[in-house]
Amino acid sequence: MERVWQPLRVQEKTAQPAPAAAPPAFPRGLRLAGALVHLYTASGSVLGLLIVLAAFEGEVKAALWLGLATLFIDGTDGMLARRMRVKETIPWFDGARLDDIVDYLTYVFAPIVLLWTTGYLPHDAVGWVLAALPLLASCYQFCRVDAKTSDHFFLGFPSYWNIVAFYVIVLDVSELGTGVMIAVFTVLVFVPIRYLYPSRTRALQGLTLALTLVWLIAYAVLVVQLPEPHPLVIAASLAYIVYYWGLSFWMTARGAQARRTARSVESSQGD
Repeated sequence: MERVWQPLRVQEKTAQPAPAAAPPAFPRGLRLAGALVHLYTASGSVLGLLIVLAAFEGEVKAALWLGLATLFIDGTDGMLARRMRVKETIPWFDGARLDDIVDYLTYVFAPIVLLWTTGYLPHDAVGWVLAALPLLASCYQFCRVDAKTSDHFFLGFPSYWNIVAFYVIVLDVSELGTGVMIAVFTVLVFVPIRYLYPSRTRALQGLTLALTLVWLIAYAVLVVQLPEPHPLVIAASLAYIVYYWGLSFWMTARGAQARRTARSVESSQGD
């Protein structure tokens, strides 16, 4: 039988599409484990509520203990999510968005409430402005698509307002000092410095994780010692902050130098 010629466009329309590959089947236990990891992350939102309630009831130590619990959850849920392959087992659920929602509540909103209720922010128009700055700046940062770089750094100050509030309380910083800190860190949200992502940044990761654990222990000791924390424990805690910022600045400078070198090489090759 003679074949009837048809234009390519008609052939494309009449061609049968190839059957789609069936999605991989995962054990029910693995899918359940992934769902529990998401629930584990979401539990941080409840802790955020409890921090706010403790703040309004004047339970500063309780609020700081709850803050430590949120740090632990945030530091471990990503590792668990990757191990349980949640992106594959529950592909329709956006765990990154959930993490951002919980982080905004526990790292930004609740700490600012705590600073307000403990009297470290003035209860006037200036105080309202100072309280609004971190909330607005962090809204911007949490919506940036490049807030976390492809090589696992935070771009701009990563809204660690819970840590800011912790040191304001531990060091008993004045209203003026608190206001200056808030203003400076708000500006740093918009400055493209690359900050360590302790659980994922590869550079010196082992050392960073070990020092992070020491810092968490120091955090707990300082809360126990409040309202008179020991100077040596404070110094040990602040040493980690110096390490974190120093390594972040060094990695930022090294990355900038590498990019300048690459552009110079490309320019010379183009000539």
